[in-house]
Amino acid sequence: MEPAEASEKRSVFGKLLLEHRRAAGWTQGQLAEASGISVRALRELERGRARAAQQRSAEVLADALGLTGGDREFFLTVAKQGRRRNPALAAQVAATCALPTPPPDLSGRERELEQLSAKAAEGGVVAIVGQAGVGKTALAVTAADRWRPDFPDGGYAVDLRGMDDEPLSARAALDRLLRALDVAPGQVPASEGERSALLRMLLEGRKVLLLLDNAADEAQIRPLLVAGPDSLTLITCRRTLAGLEGARWLGLEPLSDGGATGLLSRIIGADRVRAEPDAARELVELCGYLPLAVRIAGNRLATRPQWSLAQLADRLRDESTRLRALAAGDLQLRSAFDLSYRAVSTGARRLFRRLATVPGADFGLELAGVVSGAADADVRDHLDELVDASLLQTTAEPERHQFHDLIRLFAEERFEAEEDPAARDIVLAHLLGKAAEAARLFYPKASETGRFGSRDESGRWLDVEGENWVAAQRVAAQKGWHREVGDLAVALHWYSDGRSAQRPWLEIFSLGAAAANALGNAGDEAKLLNFVGWAASVCLDDEKSAVAAHRRALDIAVRIGDRVEQTWASIYLGQVLRLLGEGDEAFEFAKRGYELADELPFWDGQTSARNIYGRALLAAGRHAEALAVHRAVLADAERLAGDTYPGFHQLLKTLTLRAIGDVLGALAEWREAAGHYRTSRWLAWEGGFETLEANCALREGQAWRAAGAFEEARECLTLAVELSPEPSFSARREQALAELALLPE
Repeated sequence: MEPAEASEKRSVFGKLLLEHRRAAGWTQGQLAEASGISVRALRELERGRARAAQQRSAEVLADALGLTGGDREFFLTVAKQGRRRNPALAAQVAATCALPTPPPDLSGRERELEQLSAKAAEGGVVAIVGQAGVGKTALAVTAADRWRPDFPDGGYAVDLRGMDDEPLSARAALDRLLRALDVAPGQVPASEGERSALLRMLLEGRKVLLLLDNAADEAQIRPLLVAGPDSLTLITCRRTLAGLEGARWLGLEPLSDGGATGLLSRIIGADRVRAEPDAARELVELCGYLPLAVRIAGNRLATRPQWSLAQLADRLRDESTRLRALAAGDLQLRSAFDLSYRAVSTGARRLFRRLATVPGADFGLELAGVVSGAADADVRDHLDELVDASLLQTTAEPERHQFHDLIRLFAEERFEAEEDPAARDIVLAHLLGKAAEAARLFYPKASETGRFGSRDESGRWLDVEGENWVAAQRVAAQKGWHREVGDLAVALHWYSDGRSAQRPWLEIFSLGAAAANALGNAGDEAKLLNFVGWAASVCLDDEKSAVAAHRRALDIAVRIGDRVEQTWASIYLGQVLRLLGEGDEAFEFAKRGYELADELPFWDGQTSARNIYGRALLAAGRHAEALAVHRAVLADAERLAGDTYPGFHQLLKTLTLRAIGDVLGALAEWREAAGHYRTSRWLAWEGGFETLEANCALREGQAWRAAGAFEEARECLTLAVELSPEPSFSARREQALAELALLPE
């Protein structure tokens, strides 16, 4: 069996305490005697069972360890941050993939539930297929709720939005699941294959239930089928998914007459159905025996006890209030939708049809207010009214709503019939303008002003409304809004740093470049082509496409005399060509970028140019020059720290210290290199740059091993392994494991 210490994941404070104790050459008993804190308490802290010490205990430990100055301040800060950890935050992330609440009145599906249970008992993959509105989701959610005890390691759900113009990609669905499993945004891999492999690793040996609702096709589903033999993946889809290997299917048909009438009884009460049995049978027949249609009609009757069932059946019988082809496929629900729509207030109807202009999958109070123009209190009331009328659904996220696929189509119809087409542009203009304003706060010298209270607030808005502003840019590009599309793409430059896996950056910047070209704005086109190259390289590991984009940017910049974009193109080419093994050409571009960068502000390009040139010098074996370049960047960063915001300064400092460590390592000055890596590693942890933290831990471990400090090396290399889950970071993990194997026992 694995020793307890090896099987438990240490807290950050625990790791720091262990490092200081070992640096002092003390045993736990000696530290306990010096501090007055028990050996047991010290063991709990170091192993991570206690995340951090209380303030007084932390101060006592700092005194006993003789920590002073910055070391003491950092030690106490880490203890304080450990105490502040908020379990609600992790719960909020997990809630995005939580299993939905089952409907309270599922009826007529007892036989199907038994069939589904028999198929699910074999594990693997079960798909519920059938036409829209037939109740696939309701059945799946009810079954999942009943089976919760059989899956002690959790249940997760993702709406794949298969009927959208842009269904949720497998890559985006994997991102949601990984984040729900507590994978930090910075450690979510870029590619779909790596994300799928990481999810498979995380779920290996676990008993989980995964509900994939509203699938589009087999290609969307396959990367998500990663659960082990003791787990179950439950899929709902309109298509049969015949090409899905190893799956079992349950074809869901409309309810029987008795099942549909039973559902109606549950909604409005059995007494009313018994009082008008013929009208009840006619009503469910007019609803096509589809559960969604029966539920909507039943809700109208439940909220209007003075109505008879015959009155409602009479309304549905009228072809002017009913879909012309009630029994023909997906559009057969218009009559029920139209009835629900007519039953709500004037303000709710206006909001309903205008919500069809929201380009993304869901929306909150803000966008509802933008499209309606009403006060927040009225918007809340109208949203509640629409939810009660089954015209809107709530999501797992608080205060956010979404349409059912077909109801969105109905809302589109009502918008086209009743609204000025120009009203469609209101939400697009809002999303594009606000996203650009929020993104500009991440520029190196941006001040926290405008409609956002802080940079953190703007970042949260961009995250929450990400699908909407991305979709808005896509729609705006189709409408020929070249200026707005290009302005947003330009604004997103610095925000995209550190978020390479969160948005389709190649598409975003490519749309911007095309818009700039259409406007004849060569300067913005060159700038955005450089962003396109960045996205190709960093997000997709497509270095050849990146080189092509940067060369186009350089050609344009030279033609129009834009020295700034010539500089950026040279910087990027110096980096990407080096990755392709084109060392000589890479050095020339890096040198050119370095020389041109004197014309750029320090925080807006000069730092990147100088550090990339330093790496080029290192690759060329010119160590002293490389060291001088990086140390000058670090000195200037400290001198000019007040000219940018702390997070940006911290990121640059982390990268530059790591670069200095690389040069010192190349000079075999191992202890000094390890010290720089160590400082860089702690800065990366403090700033939340987890990939950088793992990278620095690996390099620090290598440096300590080369210096003969084997215990320090073991600690760092073990941390690198812990921060590099298989298989997404397999190369770094394997390298760390190989380094560990070289350490003496």
